[in-house]
Amino acid sequence: MKKNKRMRAGRARAGVLALLLTAVMLLSACGNQDSVFHTGAPAAETTDSVATVPWDYRVVESTVGDLVGSDMTVLPDNELLPNDNNYATGDKVWTLQFMDAELTTTADQKNEINLSAWDTLKTYPDHQAAIDDLSNLKVSITTDVDLVGVYQTSYQGKTRNFAVLELPSGNRIKQPIDNDRYKALEKQKTASVVLEEVHDFADYDLAYAKFRGWAN
Repeated sequence: MKKNKRMRAGRARAGVLALLLTAVMLLSACGNQDSVFHTGAPAAETTDSVATVPWDYRVVESTVGDLVGSDMTVLPDNELLPNDNNYATGDKVWTLQFMDAELTTTADQKNEINLSAWDTLKTYPDHQAAIDDLSNLKVSITTDVDLVGVYQTSYQGKTRNFAVLELPSGNRIKQPIDNDRYKALEKQKTASVVLEEVHDFADYDLAYAKFRGWAN
């Protein structure tokens, strides 16, 4: 009889300990932001945001070098390219070259830009054909963008003015401005600017807008 009472008491203590252990686990989970039990506010974003965007194009005059099967070398860089237009050694050609950029926006909203090397996309037998393609890939537009604000800094008795703009890509840029533009923009919410849209050669809908000046 006493043995049965001891067994029941042991099982009761084990049950209490199990309940206490479960409560401790739940309380710990509520403090763990990775847990499904966490009920507090989400942690602040601490990771960097990285995007690759089209950055620039250029047209370069070159000369056909050696012919290698269906390919050709292009001087002066001796780059091996497909000889799609049946060029001969010594022919003048124009190449369309492309550069992209890796944009990193840090948690404190600072922007870092890493540019790629120039990459040749296409060759042309005449200069005008290359320029025509270039004009479609780099497009100048006039538009209004959000004006985050203007501010002044002073150093050694000299005052400098700046405007902070938000581009269509979401990136913010800082531009130096003179006193007249500072007064004109001081109470504005938008600003009229000239942008250069750089489109991706393989996916025209993918574009990046770069500030190229004030529209007025």
